[in-house]
Amino acid sequence: MIDVVLVGETMMSLRARGTWRLGADARTSIAGAEATVAIGLSRLGHSARWVGRVGADEPGELILRTLRAEGVDTSAVGRDPDTPTGLILFEQRTPEVTRVLYHRAGSAGSHLDRQDVQTGLDCDARLLHLTGITPALSNTALDAVHAALAHARERGWTVSFDVNHRSRLWSADRAASVLSPLARRADVVIGSPGEIDLIGGPELLMASGVTELVTKNGAAGASARTRDGLWSAPAHLVTAVDTIGAGDAFTAGYLSGLLDDVAPEERLARGNAVGAFAVMAAGDWEGLPTRDELDLLGLGDGVALR
Repeated sequence: MIDVVLVGETMMSLRARGTWRLGADARTSIAGAEATVAIGLSRLGHSARWVGRVGADEPGELILRTLRAEGVDTSAVGRDPDTPTGLILFEQRTPEVTRVLYHRAGSAGSHLDRQDVQTGLDCDARLLHLTGITPALSNTALDAVHAALAHARERGWTVSFDVNHRSRLWSADRAASVLSPLARRADVVIGSPGEIDLIGGPELLMASGVTELVTKNGAAGASARTRDGLWSAPAHLVTAVDTIGAGDAFTAGYLSGLLDDVAPEERLARGNAVGAFAVMAAGDWEGLPTRDELDLLGLGDGVALR
């Protein structure tokens, strides 16, 4: 059995050491919300399968090689000989502001379709994780998300949905109209306060059947609302190097706690810990912790493990 199936696009990433217009050199890696969550879950000891499409090109090879090295199942990934792997560029202009440029229109990942999902979901799994990014990529990708959600519902899998609104991909009005019905069919919905409001707000989501509403509050920590009550947990005070990917890292930690069936406050604490590790390293996923590293944040300053 696979613990979690994740559906979405993964891209090759280039992170500038300086500014692009002045000819900065760059570090090559991979990026994608679902890939970050998959790697985070794998490092925490859970089995994860990523379902998506890459081009039959070297960036696609990089993505597959990286995910396999991190223990993520890529057996259901499609290789598209006719369209390229998507590309994402990062430029950190200040310590707090990173500019993101997408080159993903017409990418292999945007051609994800229902057949790709049917192949990837041919397994026993406990949880399906979706984000609001994939529906923005194309009509076929949106249809694939609906197919994945229907498949999971029919088989009694838990469905988690991270809103992940990307304003560079579509307008807030369009996102709200597409993502709201998807979120209302999920068990667990995750997002920032603004994203939760975008898809109808807490009251409407809980009334529609969502059993767990998780709010990411950045430096203020996170909270979870269920039918049994409301819980919150503070964030860790750490020196941030790169905040990109922190939200997806939190999601990986929270879902890990959900899979382990720990209490809501413990799920929030694990999510905050994984998010803290993520921001202390450059890159979306590179700093994500293993399970035996989770307690390192409580050791204090200047500790040497010898």
